[in-house]
Amino acid sequence: MFYKSTRNSALAVDSATAISQGISADGGLFVPSEIPSITMDEIRQLSTMRYADRAAYIFAKYLTDFTEAEIHHCTDSAYNTKAFETDAIAEISHLFDGTYMLELWHGPTCAFKDMALQVLPYFLTTAVKKKALNKKIVILVATSGDTGKAALDGFKDVPGTEILVFYPEEGVSPMQKRQMRTQEGGNVGVCAIKGNFDDCQNGVKAIFTDPQVKQQLDQAGLMFSSANSINWGRLLPQIVYYISAYATLAADGEINFGDPINVVVPTGNFGNILAAYYAKKMGLPIKKLICASNINKVLTDFINTGVYNRNREFFATCSPSMDILISSNLERLLYLLAGEDDTQIREWFGALAKEGTYTVTDAVKQALQADFCAGFCDDADTKKTIHEIYEKYSYTCDTHTAVAVKVYKEYKEKTGDTTKTLIASTASPYKFSASVLEALEGAPSTLDEYAMIDTLAERSKLEIPAALAQLKNKSERFTDSIARTDMKDYVLRQLGL
Repeated sequence: MFYKSTRNSALAVDSATAISQGISADGGLFVPSEIPSITMDEIRQLSTMRYADRAAYIFAKYLTDFTEAEIHHCTDSAYNTKAFETDAIAEISHLFDGTYMLELWHGPTCAFKDMALQVLPYFLTTAVKKKALNKKIVILVATSGDTGKAALDGFKDVPGTEILVFYPEEGVSPMQKRQMRTQEGGNVGVCAIKGNFDDCQNGVKAIFTDPQVKQQLDQAGLMFSSANSINWGRLLPQIVYYISAYATLAADGEINFGDPINVVVPTGNFGNILAAYYAKKMGLPIKKLICASNINKVLTDFINTGVYNRNREFFATCSPSMDILISSNLERLLYLLAGEDDTQIREWFGALAKEGTYTVTDAVKQALQADFCAGFCDDADTKKTIHEIYEKYSYTCDTHTAVAVKVYKEYKEKTGDTTKTLIASTASPYKFSASVLEALEGAPSTLDEYAMIDTLAERSKLEIPAALAQLKNKSERFTDSIARTDMKDYVLRQLGL
């Protein structure tokens, strides 16, 4: 298995190179040269395994330059009850008839990013060792909230690495901000950006591909890599939990092996739903992939029209991890749908960078709509949905998951599709306690963050995650805030260059 760049199909590197680099030097994203298959007999076998072994089985199909022992070292180190609060790693809750919540937030930072970012440091350190790079790895991360903390936690004090995280100053929840600013570890750094997530993401990409910066790093024995889902090592673990969830549902008798399911994903940067698409292309019987956006509905508009246009008003919402107007992982999907035409990809994404918009061909639009449908939900309906779910089913969900539930409800009413459906539940409600509590009580709370958590615990009957409860007594280490134009200089200063 080799990896190509979405902007250079002639490129062929092994997975260790793709993971250690994070992004191709041409600015493209690494994609596998082929999508391996998985049969229903294999899924039956997976249904009897623990999560770490399911992951190792699927990883082996993509990481063909890793040994079996290396892969099991990665999965056994990442997926255990030291890191996760449940033996299942990812839990499945029954919301209502034929609808299931795939709870991806039982890891150390209470968000779905843990599912990938607990294993990525092991992937990366193994890859660097295999390639004998003899360099210190500098991880640059742009975050809309959850990736930052999950990456900081995953790479904390990992030998041979340093991690710098950038987040939008007013674009994350108070709990997300506190999680990052109190981060422990001698190799970590956090900085706010006066702007939105796209400013953070564009700044990181620009630093990655700056030849002058690369030369300075080379001379200092350093190299960049990424913990964002632009890194294949971040995206690959997300494929696992869709296949694993299907195996569990079938083993539990909720579906029969071979039955189709729908998958609904609250979506911002398109990585999570893209992973479900890869699972479908491997052979998982997914009927429809339902993309759920908040009011920053650039993806919904794109899927419905074939026109991607980031030239629009940006809204700060109660589902901040989805407050994104440039969805990086969409490039991987369009590369596949365009028949791996790297010239076309360079044209579209060049237009996006220069003009903020592009329009795909009718053939690509038709292929896109064959697998995906999309809808959106504003803040008022998000909170209304949280309240309704709580009243009807005594289930408390976070703001991002509520967006997915609302979009799915509208999809079901519109289409009459009764296929059993898996909804990706991406964060603990405690990470967005102010919004969730307001939804449950009908008015904004005047309590402080920790009193709100205690009140939410009384209402929801959910145990407060230990990692969040401990934040109250931690001091903030990182309070820097800079303009987006100062990111490059900030990184060089932090690295002593």
